Amino acid sequence: MSQNPEVTVAVVDDDDDLRDALVELIQAAGWKAESYASAEAFLDELSRRLSERDTRPAGCALVDVRLPGMDGMALFRSLGGLMPGFPVIILTGHGDVPMAVEALKAGAVDFMEKPFDPDRLLDSVRQALSLDAEARQTQAMVDQFRTLLDKLTPREREVMDCMVLGNSNKGIASKLGISPRTVEIYRARVMEKMEVKTLAELIRLSLRAMSGGA
Repeated sequence: MSQNPEVTVAVVDDDDDLRDALVELIQAAGWKAESYASAEAFLDELSRRLSERDTRPAGCALVDVRLPGMDGMALFRSLGGLMPGFPVIILTGHGDVPMAVEALKAGAVDFMEKPFDPDRLLDSVRQALSLDAEARQTQAMVDQFRTLLDKLTPREREVMDCMVLGNSNKGIASKLGISPRTVEIYRARVMEKMEVKTLAELIRLSLRAMSGGA
């Protein structure tokens, strides 16, 4: 995966020395890194950035389980509500492994038990950033699909819904009380406005949009 200066790895840990070491490691690998000593500081910065622009920041987060104030698990859950699918790697001490496993089951990319191997950590970061890139690409496609959807007339939307369900022209005509020839005209308009070439592509994008994208 090519390094992208717009991609940021956030390090959330109250251990100053470890946090600084992680930032240096991540920067040496070619990524931008930001550090936060608490969950609250990270969430405040994310909220500010999200309010300034309509897209979520690109990247991932390394989050320690034990944090002052809001702990790492609470932060992980908050991130899931604020930015669904945002990749998180959990940092944990030996006694926190059960919590880390719980985080994995809830969708965390990985958990790293301290002291951890730097190469393994960087591999996990690469995996997290790859997942984030895929999620953002999918979300961009879904956003575009929804924009195009707004261009359809109510009747074209009805026809499209029937198409996605696999109804034939005759079935759509019967359901909507129009002729099969009229259905063909509407189908052509739907395909043109939605900028797709095949029914399979239309169905795939519709399913992604209904699932909420990334």
